[in-house]
Amino acid sequence: MRKLLNLLASVLIAAPGLAQAAEPPCLTAREFTDLSSYSLPSIITGTTQRCSAALGPEAFLKRSGASLASRYASAKPAAWPGAKAAFIKLSGGANSDAANLFKNLPDDKLQPMVDTLVEGLIAQQVPAERCRTIDAAVRLLAPLPPQNTAELIALAVGLGSRSGGGKVGKLTLCPA
Repeated sequence: MRKLLNLLASVLIAAPGLAQAAEPPCLTAREFTDLSSYSLPSIITGTTQRCSAALGPEAFLKRSGASLASRYASAKPAAWPGAKAAFIKLSGGANSDAANLFKNLPDDKLQPMVDTLVEGLIAQQVPAERCRTIDAAVRLLAPLPPQNTAELIALAVGLGSRSGGGKVGKLTLCPA
């Protein structure tokens, strides 16, 4: 689960222009939840693409990845305002070029760009040797509603923060 969280955090802040500072700003649990909730369909799709060759035909992602991503996409509209604000926060501050791009592009143009970016980064960055573990984790999380999955991920990251870790990949959660 920790590896999956690290991968999620890495993808969420790996976009060009994001996290330009040596230490990206922290996200609140709510911001991380919105960012996760919005990004999960693209993460699932990218992981399914990347792991397709590494997994057998019985694997959850091969059998149900597309339908899970579609079901989780139902949470994207409600999560978008918070996810967009988190992207802006992670992009180097209110006056950075990336933040201005995020703020000034209409949502109907920005959202497909973010979706494609996240999906592509995941498809490139998931280590093939982790596909079976990720497949098992996704299978266990799949019965949950999208919001519960995003909140569970944020809770796990928050618990890691309280134990002194405070970080998932390059992403830092703000103290509660």
